[in-house]
Amino acid sequence: MPHSQEYTVRWAELDPNGHMRHSAYADFAADQRVHWLASAGFDVRKFAELRLGPILFREETKYLKEIHGGEKIKVEGRVTGGMPDGARWTIEHSIYKADGRLAATVTVDGAWLDLDRRKLTVPPADLAQAMAVEG
Repeated sequence: MPHSQEYTVRWAELDPNGHMRHSAYADFAADQRVHWLASAGFDVRKFAELRLGPILFREETKYLKEIHGGEKIKVEGRVTGGMPDGARWTIEHSIYKADGRLAATVTVDGAWLDLDRRKLTVPPADLAQAMAVEG
């Protein structure tokens, strides 16, 4: 990483107060991770072939600025921690308003699950390399 994805906030992502609902922040962060992994060669089909899937242990959101419907946002993700073998990782997502102001951060801690054994596992070397902590 870092990898970024741009979005426009839709009506369905708003709460009754007219700003982006809390769970939409997590949804945008998850979508950004999926796009980033696909761009690194690990799309849904590749994970199915590997019988491997990401799981989360922790997700924390810090809200800094309101985001409203119709706003354009940019979600950037980068690996900020993890094990050398890539088995566990931390990704921090920064969600920016169109004017560049930081609106929120979403931090997740996760690992890889062997879908057949239902146990945590070490990913293939190329995935571990893609998930390496950035300097």
